[in-house]
Amino acid sequence: MSNATLYVVATPIGNLEDMTARAIRVLSTTDYIAAEDTRHSGKLLRHFGIHTEMIAFHEHNERNQITRLIERLRDGKSIALISDAGTPLISDPGYLLVRAAHEANIPVVPIPGASALIAALSVSGVPSDHFNFEGFLPPRSVARRVALERLRGESRTSIFYEAPHRIVESLQDMLDIFGGEREATIARELTKQFETVRIGTLAELVAWIDRHEEQRLGEFVIVVRGAARAETVEDSAEADRVLHILLEALPVSQASELTARITGVPKNKLYRRALALKTPIER
Repeated sequence: MSNATLYVVATPIGNLEDMTARAIRVLSTTDYIAAEDTRHSGKLLRHFGIHTEMIAFHEHNERNQITRLIERLRDGKSIALISDAGTPLISDPGYLLVRAAHEANIPVVPIPGASALIAALSVSGVPSDHFNFEGFLPPRSVARRVALERLRGESRTSIFYEAPHRIVESLQDMLDIFGGEREATIARELTKQFETVRIGTLAELVAWIDRHEEQRLGEFVIVVRGAARAETVEDSAEADRVLHILLEALPVSQASELTARITGVPKNKLYRRALALKTPIER
């Protein structure tokens, strides 16, 4: 284990079998572990027989602790940063520490592992090639609806975290603003005993969670399909330009697929357009 290194270590989001061998090794051999909640993380460390000294590092002391942690790193010590669960810095503190380490020319090394947002996206059944992560929506209704209004026309998949006491209200706001026909997925208690993944339209999901009070408990990830992208004249012109270029070197199917990825115009429409453009070229 090299010294003077900040390790950003992912830990399980529920199932302890998701702890990686590399994470155990790093946490066991680093000089210190900066933990969001030392009591919570202490249970995890004891489970894996890890006895490394912990330092409390959370949103309330982050700015004060950064100077102390950077000093220890400058002295040649190694520190592992962990959150309560999952990958640090995803809706958790740590960004300022990582930035300070970079500015001090201290190596920052990721130790990948579990992430609730990626786990939810992978089983959501909605497009996963382009997405944006919104974290937790504002707790108050007015601010939450303003935030959702800004995303009404977003064509990428949107991912949200939500708390159990706000899940019903947040889903209702999404239904009101995005429309009942918008596809979405509720992923609840991922990797835990009562894991639930439910897909459907927002109207269906709101009705489902209204009927099942037991499904309002736990930690939630909500994955919402993006808005249908309205094709403009500018989109068509850009698609034609890209198609012309790609058709010089690629077959119709591949050129159409790549153009769709670049411009966002539907692939089936581009394929028909590519055939029309290709035909004169081949005569």
